[in-house]
Amino acid sequence: MGLRANYQFISDEKLEELKNLDTQDDEFFEIIEEENEEAEILLDIDKMWDTLHFVLAGVGSDKPIENNPLSEAIVGVTVIEGVEEFVAYTKKGEIAKIIKALNDFDMESVMEKFDMQKCKEADLYPDIWDYEDEVDEIKEELLDYFENMKDFYNEVLENNGNVLVTIY
Repeated sequence: MGLRANYQFISDEKLEELKNLDTQDDEFFEIIEEENEEAEILLDIDKMWDTLHFVLAGVGSDKPIENNPLSEAIVGVTVIEGVEEFVAYTKKGEIAKIIKALNDFDMESVMEKFDMQKCKEADLYPDIWDYEDEVDEIKEELLDYFENMKDFYNEVLENNGNVLVTIY
C-alpha cells in the first residue's frame, strides 16, 4: 500500500477543534481519517508527495523549507507534533502565497529536465527510480498532481478555508 498524501479543506472551527485534541489519544488519527472521508474539497496525490516536493523545492520532504510556499504546499506550514502519522495544516492567510508560488512555477520546463537518477540519489519515496522505461508516465503523473494541487488550493481560497495535510 505505502504512504499517501491527502490534502483537505478544513474550516476554522474544525481546525481549532483539531488543535485542541490530545495527540496522544488513540482516537486522534481516527478523527482525522473521519474528517478526510467527509471532506468536500479533497486532493489525494497518492505516493508522489515526496517527489513533487523535490521537484518544487529541490529537496525531499524530509527537509521542508520554512517560509517557502512551494515546500509548504506539499508539507503544510505547521506540523502537529506527537502524532505517529504526519499531520500538518496551513491557515487560510497563507493560501494566497502558495497559489502565487504554484502559478509562478514553470512545471513544464522542470519536467523537461526531470532526472530519475537525481530522484534515486535523493532517496525519494516511492523507490521507483530504477524503472527508466516509466519516466514518461511518472512525469505525466507529476504534471497532473501539480495541476490538481493548483486547483485544490484555489478552491480552498475561494471557500475561505484552511488546509489539513496528512501523510499516512
